[in-house]
Amino acid sequence: MFDWNDLRHLIAVSRRGSTLAAAKALGVNQSTVHRRLAELERRTGLSLVQRHPSGYRLSEIGEALIGNVLAVEAAVSNLEHNVRALKNDLQGVIRLTCPEPTVSRIAASGLLDGFHERYPGLTVQFITSDRYLDIAKGEADVAFRSGEPADENLFGRKICDSVWAIYASMNYVQQHGRPASIAELADHALIGFDGIMQNHRVAKWLPGAVPNARIVNRNNSMLGTLSAVKAGIGIAPLPTTLGDAEETLVQVLPPVEELTRAWYVLTTSDLRKTPRIAAFVDHVLDNIPALRTALIG
Repeated sequence: MFDWNDLRHLIAVSRRGSTLAAAKALGVNQSTVHRRLAELERRTGLSLVQRHPSGYRLSEIGEALIGNVLAVEAAVSNLEHNVRALKNDLQGVIRLTCPEPTVSRIAASGLLDGFHERYPGLTVQFITSDRYLDIAKGEADVAFRSGEPADENLFGRKICDSVWAIYASMNYVQQHGRPASIAELADHALIGFDGIMQNHRVAKWLPGAVPNARIVNRNNSMLGTLSAVKAGIGIAPLPTTLGDAEETLVQVLPPVEELTRAWYVLTTSDLRKTPRIAAFVDHVLDNIPALRTALIG
């Protein structure tokens, strides 16, 4: 029936006694006050103000309704106060999901230190998994994740690219040599994937790229795969961030284009509007170089 802004003009006239004084109080033109009052009366179908020699006064109907109108004003004021309080008094936990190997790098990047210094009432809690947790179902609040978002409900921003290459330990290369191509991987012992890693893109790529692969070990985590390669059990694709950081590993084949994916920071559109989540996501987007260093070196 009416617009809150029109009610504001009615309240100002009732308090100031004239449209000129109401206009000054609201910071608008006198013609705006007249237009707003006319629109309010049109919408309600009621005469709410009357003009007198000394100015404007509420009509009998206006007087009957002004108590309700003032109650609306008080409710709006209380709402605005609570919104400001929620924005300014941030408390709680942000549940961040990311691959386990990235946790120590993120912690060492200074990204979280800066966030906690800026928002001492907020805590970032890591939820690590090689499985993609479902943010829409409440399993986490924010994700650092590689791969194009499959869920249209996720809000995201690309951070950098996740690059994978083929690695072996120095001991393995000394004993068994190194492949010269993807096809030659069929002549070597390979590390495969199991459990929750079976749906990972690298697990799907390996059988197609090396149809006769000789799998000597399977792992259900990326850290397990890394450990197996370091132990000299066999060769495996690894993120270059992990493989290049290990002094005992050799990149026996260059990055595989089919395994390259983008790193994203992701949350849902609804969570993005939540003050504590918005504060964290905005902090991340303000510090992309630090996060990029943590994710890919």
